[in-house]
Amino acid sequence: MGQRPTFSFWGYSNHVDGNTRIARLIGPPLEAMGFSLVRVRYGGGRRPILQIMAERADGTMTVADCADVSRAVSAVLDVEDPIPGEYMLEVSSPGIDRPLTRLVDFERFKGFEARIEMSLPQDGRKRFRGRLQGLAEGEEVQLADADGSTVLLPFHAIADAKLVLTDDLIAASLRGEVPGGGPPPDDLGEEISLDVVSAPASQPAPAKPDAKKARSGSKPARSGKSNAKRSTANR
Repeated sequence: MGQRPTFSFWGYSNHVDGNTRIARLIGPPLEAMGFSLVRVRYGGGRRPILQIMAERADGTMTVADCADVSRAVSAVLDVEDPIPGEYMLEVSSPGIDRPLTRLVDFERFKGFEARIEMSLPQDGRKRFRGRLQGLAEGEEVQLADADGSTVLLPFHAIADAKLVLTDDLIAASLRGEVPGGGPPPDDLGEEISLDVVSAPASQPAPAKPDAKKARSGSKPARSGKSNAKRSTANR
């Protein structure tokens, strides 16, 4: 789901895009670890980035969780080798104003405001903003539009969707009323990152955590992140 770049990786056919293949490779082991895969995106220019977004069943995702996911994903991809060349691996939590990528997300965050972009026009429009009203029959997303009407958007035609960071959403998150909510560990503006450097198979190297990086601002921390460099030496 979503407007994701499509790639034809070496040695893979059947017309399945690269993001889908990676999701199929890493989804089962992450599920066995207690995580749910939210989104996979691969793209970039000279230094491509593979973005993995995941969370636990209760919506939480700590920095340690990001590091665990990063190591697990790296192990799978080193074996399966679905991406040619060198790339950066970034693991993060969905954050408060999270993307809505699964059908269950539109029911799970019912009552909150969302932006939705369609792959094809619906009644002459491709962009919608309003409060989620859950799901209708036939896998349609119900949205209370700005004019007060209720629109039905087919899930399969949604190109991109995410929650809008409103005061209501922030307050509900701080009260722990939304998945992954609750008071942030330090201050509202903090974002924590962790860099994990992976050496070639012939030169294994341990993970090296960086110090926390704080950002000023009035928004709750959106995500913990884990980045990893992957070398293609000796291939």
